[in-house]
Amino acid sequence: MRIAYVVPGPMSKGPMGKKEVERRERLLNAWAFPGTEVRVLDVAEGPASIESAYEEMLAIPPTLDLIMDVERQGYDAAIIGCFGDPGLEAARELVTMPVLGPCESSMLLAAGLGHKFSVLTIFDSLIAGQELLAVKTGVSEKLASVRATNIPVLELMTDPEVSKARLTEVAQACVKEDRADAFLFGCMTMSFLDMADEISATVGAPAINAGKAALKHAEMLVSMGLAHSKTAWPTPPKMAASTGFKDMRVA
Repeated sequence: MRIAYVVPGPMSKGPMGKKEVERRERLLNAWAFPGTEVRVLDVAEGPASIESAYEEMLAIPPTLDLIMDVERQGYDAAIIGCFGDPGLEAARELVTMPVLGPCESSMLLAAGLGHKFSVLTIFDSLIAGQELLAVKTGVSEKLASVRATNIPVLELMTDPEVSKARLTEVAQACVKEDRADAFLFGCMTMSFLDMADEISATVGAPAINAGKAALKHAEMLVSMGLAHSKTAWPTPPKMAASTGFKDMRVA
């Protein structure tokens, strides 16, 4: 089984660099079942990090191009490597292989772990957007809260121990004050700190690593021979009548 983890930004060219791309690929392969190969691929252009709806929109076109390319290369599934799931619905229109979004995968998983769950996000400005994602996923009635850590994406790895302390503090507030039974990391860099087990043990509630949730969701679908329904996400008519997505664009 071959799975592409598509980063919707030029991570290898940005502050995190190629070493972080390689580190995430090693982690994903360590989390994967035997027989699964995961490649981390980043797009050539776009925002260095995604912390707003505007940055999400900038990231979508090159991400869709890359997802179509990995399907042509024979990959069995793709994961959009951003918690906002940018372009998820469009990608499902354009390909037939399973395409997973970490937000959708982790929220669906969290909804089955208790009566309520919470999301740890980056800034207060992202709270409303992540509440909307719970509505789109169909689990809004199980969302206890979205709380911000106020550590920028590109600073989460600067001092991992400081980040862990802050994530633990916010998660404890979610459980004690918001009555969450589980919580998830609403940022892929949070998930790739790989601290879910430690923080879960301290807080006393299940912690969901969104990257791992998306990977396991992808492995499950591929192993069962399932993918998203094309009645839900049909191929765009112009796409069906042309030779490719790029042919649909007007120069």
